[in-house]
Amino acid sequence: MTSAASDAKADLLFYLRSARDALLWKLDGLSEYDARRPLTPTGTNILGLMKHAAGVELGYLGDTFGRPHGEPLPWLADDAEPNADMWATSDESREFIVGLYRRAWAHADATIGALALDTVGRVPWWPDGKDEVTLHHAVVRVIADTHRHAGHADILRELIDGTVGMNEGNTSIPSSDPAWWENYRGRLEHAAKEADRKA
Repeated sequence: MTSAASDAKADLLFYLRSARDALLWKLDGLSEYDARRPLTPTGTNILGLMKHAAGVELGYLGDTFGRPHGEPLPWLADDAEPNADMWATSDESREFIVGLYRRAWAHADATIGALALDTVGRVPWWPDGKDEVTLHHAVVRVIADTHRHAGHADILRELIDGTVGMNEGNTSIPSSDPAWWENYRGRLEHAAKEADRKA
C-alpha cells in the first residue's frame, strides 16, 4: 500500500470512528425508556439510530465486498416491516444493540484494512447494473450516514436532558451557563419574529 493510500485510509477511519464515538456517547446515562422513546413524529430514537448504523456498516462495508458478517439481521430481511431497523424491540437489549454496533465496527475496519480503496463491490440492495461501488465510495457513504445520525442523536439527547456536544471531552459549545443560553435563545426568537414581520 502506498503512503498516500495509507493516509487516505487513516483519514477515512478517523472520521468514521469519530462519528461512531459521538453516536455511542449519546446513550451514556440514559434509562432504557429514554434510549428508545420516539422523540419526533416519525419515531426517531437514539437506540434505533444505533441499530440502523450497525446495519449500514455491515451491509456497505461487509456484504457489498463479499465479506458477510454472519449475524442474522431479521429487521433487514425482505419481509421485515418498514423501518424495522430504526427502533429496538423490547426483546432487543441495549447491550445487544451496542454489542452489534461494536462488532460492526470491527468487521468494517477489517474490510477497510484488507482491501484497496479502489476495490469494486456490489451493493446487494441496489438495482442490477447500478450496483457497483468502490470501497472508497462506500466508506464515504457510511461516514456521511453515521455523522448525519450522530447529529440526530445530538438533538434527541438535548431534548431528553440537555446534554450537548460531540463527546464528553469536546462539547463544542461556547458556554455551559444556562442563563447565557436562555439569553441567546431569546435573541434568536426575537430575530426570527422580526424577520417574519418584515417579510
